Amino acid sequence: MDSNEKIICMCMDVTEKEIIDAIKNEKCKTVEQIGDITCAGTVCGGCQGIIQGILDNAIEE
Repeated sequence: MDSNEKIICMCMDVTEKEIIDAIKNEKCKTVEQIGDITCAGTVCGGCQGIIQGILDNAIEE
């Protein structure tokens, strides 16, 4: 991981880039699907709102 990558999920150490890659490459369309691929949002759930925002932005593009 690049030291300047933004970590979205602190529990599982998942970066914004990994989440975007899951959306683009794995065709994830829900926070749950992103969690299945990256494990982001699967421990405390505190980042799920941020993940949803990333997902919403990616879908709009």
